Amino acid sequence: MRFFFFHLMPYADLDPDYDQTHKSSWVTLPNSYYDAAKGADLYHRYLDELEYAAELGFEGVGVNEHHQNAYGLMPCPNVFAGMLARRMAPEAKICILGRALPVLSNPLSVAEEYAVLDNVTRGRIIAGFVRGIGAEYHSLAVNPTESHARFHEAHDLIIAAWTRPGPFAWDGKYYHFPHVNLWPRAYQNPHPPVWIPSQGSKETIEFAADPSRKYVYLQTAAPAATLFKTMQSYRDEAERQGYQSTPDQLGWSIKIYVAETDEIARAEAKPHIESFANKFLRMPQEYLLPPGYTSLASMKGLINSRKTITGGYRTMEQMLDQGTFICGSPQTVIDQLAAYQQKGGFNIVMAGLHFGTLPHALTMKNIEIFAKQVMPALRGATAPTEMARVAAE
Repeated sequence: MRFFFFHLMPYADLDPDYDQTHKSSWVTLPNSYYDAAKGADLYHRYLDELEYAAELGFEGVGVNEHHQNAYGLMPCPNVFAGMLARRMAPEAKICILGRALPVLSNPLSVAEEYAVLDNVTRGRIIAGFVRGIGAEYHSLAVNPTESHARFHEAHDLIIAAWTRPGPFAWDGKYYHFPHVNLWPRAYQNPHPPVWIPSQGSKETIEFAADPSRKYVYLQTAAPAATLFKTMQSYRDEAERQGYQSTPDQLGWSIKIYVAETDEIARAEAKPHIESFANKFLRMPQEYLLPPGYTSLASMKGLINSRKTITGGYRTMEQMLDQGTFICGSPQTVIDQLAAYQQKGGFNIVMAGLHFGTLPHALTMKNIEIFAKQVMPALRGATAPTEMARVAAE
């Protein structure tokens, strides 16, 4: 099992009563709620937490991209990756999970940013590409019906910029460049590894599993039942396309809290994981899935999954039952992660060890106990082969 520490960087000082007036922390929440002095302190605090995780032996840390919201203050994850690149433990990777390609006007800037970071870190960048959730299309006024097509063209342009000798011309449907001639070139050959985080879109799974790519598929924001389904969908798609995928092509992004005992862990985590689920994650359906954003088949699956994780007030106990949160003593967390790995067939864990309003002291405690007591017990654990996994069921 491979471990990465993931941070959303929320505006943890958000007025707890904001939702009495506003229906979401996304898109239309007035920025008058933002206090610059508090925000500056939070940025420094969050960078300290990321650096501490790298120091304690996580394989890497993850940052991501969201726009115009209190859920995650990272509209430019490349900037945070740059701040981490020189100060973080020199062996740790930086996962940018990821640039939302369809909402950006110039994909070549992403190719350049990642290439610079890849050189500065001497090959420790993991390049995440996402379409961005529906709210981003509202925030940045991008037509959601063009999401898939813009994503594919932007992706192809970036890969070409990294791998084809330049200069060459690019004349696509959305992007036109008479000179594509990347300086600097990426440090890793042929390019940084690409990971695709997703909430379970059928089209995204097919894209990531394509044998010409074999990208890591990282399941996000889903209950355990959806995790198992999408992991199997990736394996099935790989088999349909003529090869057998490996557990290192599959990962899970999951919120986790660990403390001395189950009782202490649940008491410490409860108010903060519930603030995450009911304050920060809260958004109306039209923000999540604007018309045309995804296919009808994928939309049905996403709506059903989203109902599980956003319907009504969500308690910690419900999240534990659904498998959208893991919480307990080191042994409890070890046992649960091992069980999920055996059934899900993944090797990568993107551990969200901060969430909602969890304070700094508890976040650092969570990182330390997880790194020193959970990770050593599971580093040698590998997901079973498909045949063994099915036989076990």
